[in-house]
Amino acid sequence: MKKALITGITGQDGSFLAELLLEKGYQVYGLVRRESWFRRNNASHLADRIQVIFGDMSEGVDISSALQDANPDEIYNLASQSRPGESWIRAPETLLINGMGAIRLFEAARHLCPEARIYHASSSDMFGQAKCFPQNEDTPFNPANPYAAAKVYAHQMVQIYRESYRLFISSGILFNHESERRPLHFVTQKIVYGAACAALGITDSPDLNERGHPIVSGGRLALGNLDVARDWGHAVDFVRAMWLMLQQEKPDDFVVGTGELHTLRELCETAYDHVGLEWQDHVISDPDLVRPMETGQTLADAAKARRILDWEPTISFERMVRDMVAAQIARLESPPGYH
Repeated sequence: MKKALITGITGQDGSFLAELLLEKGYQVYGLVRRESWFRRNNASHLADRIQVIFGDMSEGVDISSALQDANPDEIYNLASQSRPGESWIRAPETLLINGMGAIRLFEAARHLCPEARIYHASSSDMFGQAKCFPQNEDTPFNPANPYAAAKVYAHQMVQIYRESYRLFISSGILFNHESERRPLHFVTQKIVYGAACAALGITDSPDLNERGHPIVSGGRLALGNLDVARDWGHAVDFVRAMWLMLQQEKPDDFVVGTGELHTLRELCETAYDHVGLEWQDHVISDPDLVRPMETGQTLADAAKARRILDWEPTISFERMVRDMVAAQIARLESPPGYH
């Protein structure tokens, strides 16, 4: 039986990946912070099927202990400070987790389990103000926020450790991927949440935004730049690509994305249309929510992943958004204290 260690197992990607690996007969270990595990999280339903190791990605001792306890065949590094917008006010922490945490993991693996295959989660945010369109593995990076800069550092260290120490480390340059398990601070989840509130007649939402105000206030959802366009796919498809990368003969970097571009306007239209409403009646653009420097237009050229991994996305943008709206409606209709 193969053993896998997942950092960030309580997140969207970590929980979907754990489910995939369990289906394939793996013994799954998760490195999690104690406070994250003992509150409801995306992996709570897997508590009796996985082995939990408590630790922090900012502590090298915790990482080494996790590798010694799990002795994994495969390591999936998904832990991160995952909010690009928040990285402006948490830049040191973002570098500590997304940058140095990854290096501590690579260094510990080099000494404790050098034969383990490692997957590292890079990000399309690294392209930032991209000079080429669409983007593939050879497109130069041009990060536009501290989150992306930390990701570039870790991504380049992947290549250094792979070439210098012959470690099997593959990096997935992941474009935006969503699901009903996304936290509410992500703009995609705010939009589907807004549509769910509108469908249920909720004018002042029980859930708050990063400012401490209702996400929906006075029947309106406030967003930033509605012309922002992204390549959005479903997390289930993306974690399958992660696994495929570690099944190859040699490690490499792969862009993973759908190759389809959608704006926030389109996302709003799809979400509100699903509940029979006009999005313009429920959404406003607030200039104060525009980021200091917005990532440019990014679109995945995933030809390499299609060719080598035989990977294709299977869940459409429309289905993903509809399912996310339905999940938020179900959550809002659930008994108090359930979520």
